[in-house]
Amino acid sequence: MPGAAGPRRRADAERSIARIVAAARETLSRDPNTGIDDIAKAAGVGRMTLYGHFRTRADLVEAALADALRAGDEALSAVDLTGDPRNALSRLLESSWTLVAESAALSTAAQDVLPAGRVRELHAAPAQRMEELIRRGQDEGVFRTDLPLTWLVNVVHYVLQGAAEENRTGRLKTKETARVVTATVQSILAAPPARAAL
Repeated sequence: MPGAAGPRRRADAERSIARIVAAARETLSRDPNTGIDDIAKAAGVGRMTLYGHFRTRADLVEAALADALRAGDEALSAVDLTGDPRNALSRLLESSWTLVAESAALSTAAQDVLPAGRVRELHAAPAQRMEELIRRGQDEGVFRTDLPLTWLVNVVHYVLQGAAEENRTGRLKTKETARVVTATVQSILAAPPARAAL
């Protein structure tokens, strides 16, 4: 049938791209310096096939990071953020630290090959979710307002990245990580107690 090969070739190419991106996510999460040859091998494709879909290592790293962040965003969008902002924050942190563990290594790889503005752009959705939750907590008087909101969002991100690194090196056990992250961030964001009038 004329034209039948076209859709099939496209489907084959899409499967090949998906395998390559999945392999890049997995290998770069273990080692941000993983080379193209190792990624191609993990994907079960040749170097030429990989370069047929991704012209540069930067293109592949960006695709892997974007894919991980998109998957993470889908998972986090299911987290219930209603009710007391402190409880909502705990639920969000418990769900997000493992996702950050993967994206932290991918972000390291991305920072080496992509402009800083592009890396920030890719992280915009997760940052916005946290920013909106912290702002709501500030409006309700349970989170501090004496520090800039963008700084607080970044501090939460730094804590999550630090926990991911501690977990990766074995200095923090996996079963303890969610509790440690939650306790740390809650203490950072807590509104200071009101001073009694003299």
